[in-house]
Amino acid sequence: MRRWKLWLLYGGAAWSAAGFLTYFIGYADDRRMFVPGETSHGHHQIELQCNVCHTAFMGVRTDACNQCHATELAAANDTHPRSKFTDPRNAALLEQIDAAQCVTCHREHRPELTHAMGVTQPEDYCFHCHRDIGTERPSHAGLPFNSCATAGCHNYHDNTALYEDFIAKHLDEPAVREAAVRRVRAEPAPTAGRSWLTGSERVVPAGVAVDQAIVCDWEHSAHARAGVNCHDCHQAGDLAQPWIAKPAEAACARCHESEVKEFFASRHGMRLAAGLPALTPAEARWPMCAEAAHRTMTCNACHGAHRYDTRFAAVESCLQCHDDAHSRAYRGSKHDLTWRAELGGEAPPGSGVSCAACHLPRETHRVEGRDVVRVQHNQNANLRPNEKMIRTVCLDCHGYAFAVDALADRALISANFRDRPSGHVDSIDMVLRRLTAQRPKTENQP
Repeated sequence: MRRWKLWLLYGGAAWSAAGFLTYFIGYADDRRMFVPGETSHGHHQIELQCNVCHTAFMGVRTDACNQCHATELAAANDTHPRSKFTDPRNAALLEQIDAAQCVTCHREHRPELTHAMGVTQPEDYCFHCHRDIGTERPSHAGLPFNSCATAGCHNYHDNTALYEDFIAKHLDEPAVREAAVRRVRAEPAPTAGRSWLTGSERVVPAGVAVDQAIVCDWEHSAHARAGVNCHDCHQAGDLAQPWIAKPAEAACARCHESEVKEFFASRHGMRLAAGLPALTPAEARWPMCAEAAHRTMTCNACHGAHRYDTRFAAVESCLQCHDDAHSRAYRGSKHDLTWRAELGGEAPPGSGVSCAACHLPRETHRVEGRDVVRVQHNQNANLRPNEKMIRTVCLDCHGYAFAVDALADRALISANFRDRPSGHVDSIDMVLRRLTAQRPKTENQP
């Protein structure tokens, strides 16, 4: 008993010291020795910045989850918010499972229990509250208790493309829509008092050498078109400030605040948001091109400094790093053919399907009384679960049933949608049967 007490005392002291040191000391490789187990795909990039999720003594910070995910949950119109379970009328629901706490379902460092999307919940989680669903809805009678989230029907937080009313609005749609065209961003207008700049108008301090190739790139960029000069990025627009050879994301945020915020929330930028060095493809758990292993994931990784070619960023930037089956299969796919047709002027703007068209979709925002089209720079936002892509991307070109079936076909995804879905999700048929049963019968109907 004495040995156990000593072990607990010394062990507890060691872990407390480790927690204190890892919380207050900056990034260091030796933190890896304190990681108690592999983290999920969503969090492994920031596992060495312990204070993002933990207190100084290694407890879990209750506000940590919402610091990163509150915006996403609000946009999802969460059907299981914490407020639902803190309501006294629903207190009985917490007797079986404490659904008011994120860590009930999302426990890190437990790889043996971690399922898709970092979930560590038991398979019968839904059953505890919805055990009567088979009685309430005859279409659900006899379904396995663990099929709620695995049959392509429900997601715990985000059902924005799977709920019944939305499905009912999209019945009988064709697999491919005619003349499908996406939203197109308008060319940036010059800032007030500025015009399209030329190389002779660049503002660079004396003594700073400038490569003419860089000047040429800048002359043909959206920045020069909008009147953004060299010192606007390299000196924060103030000639009295020192020249910064490689401006960080803060320089981009002065004009592109929302895009940088979204980038920091993404897999590409989350390490920067946590105060860690930028991600490199070598640190990814997804297959990456060997030659890109040490490329740093900053704004310039995709856009390229000075030219900022959005068309290059839409496909080439992705494929210079990603080497998984889905990415490799893009070349020559039906989506790729539409993109090439748009680039070649054979199809209208917005008709091509690039990598960015699906993973960094263009969204319309109301800004100062007018509609502004912006690119969503958080590529996670519509990816996990992938049904979130239906609203923002798929329905631009495809019917609902086709999109649901395609996103449920893992082999088809790997082949980059070169064929039709091989299976069918029953949710649309279930809604159709339910609506048919609710319609009043006419005199001629049996």
